[in-house]
Amino acid sequence: MSVPLRKNERLVSAAYEVMECMRVLHKSGSNLVAEALQKNEFIEWEHYPPDDVYDPESRAQYYFHAHPVSEVRFSDYGHFHTFLRFDEEAGGSRGSGNPQDPNSGGICHIVGISMTREGLPERLFTVNRWVTGESWRPAAEITETLDRFEIDLSSPSWPLNRWLSAMVVLYRAEITVLLKERDERIASWEAAHPGTDVLEDRALEITSALEISLDRKIKALQATA
Repeated sequence: MSVPLRKNERLVSAAYEVMECMRVLHKSGSNLVAEALQKNEFIEWEHYPPDDVYDPESRAQYYFHAHPVSEVRFSDYGHFHTFLRFDEEAGGSRGSGNPQDPNSGGICHIVGISMTREGLPERLFTVNRWVTGESWRPAAEITETLDRFEIDLSSPSWPLNRWLSAMVVLYRAEITVLLKERDERIASWEAAHPGTDVLEDRALEITSALEISLDRKIKALQATA
């Protein structure tokens, strides 16, 4: 029987996994973005891989893509969108989810991870519902299920899948804050724009964001060890 890791031990383990996946990819002449693209032409708005990555056991999902420069709220080379699937009949949702896989329940966006051209993470962010067509759920409900996010698959890239899974663990506290800020932003926008469907308002896209640095994160963990 495995013994549950304490909070700091779990973070240290996730940090090691994140850096180890990046090390192996670098040694192989690749990086996280290259693993997502799989030598395909990088076309704005397209999903990489085309059908997303979905783990039917954990019901976690992700894809990588980029927006046209003229349509972005901040500069990045591209970003990962991460999701969890829920049963539609479960309480808390506002609106239907992405119909891409109707048998897997409502899709709920967790967090976006902005990447540099060199394949390094630089920002976490959350978005309004219309951006991903998700089944909207309150921050507290998403936070309670973050431990479920795991992509335990070899395709399209085992190191990339393990890296994304570990990133959600490593930055759980930050993701929790961003989701709370997302809900507060939605509430304040709704109050300021009565009579509008705030979740479908194209004027509100990015609902919270945070610049990140793996170096700073790891140094902070080392300081508390």
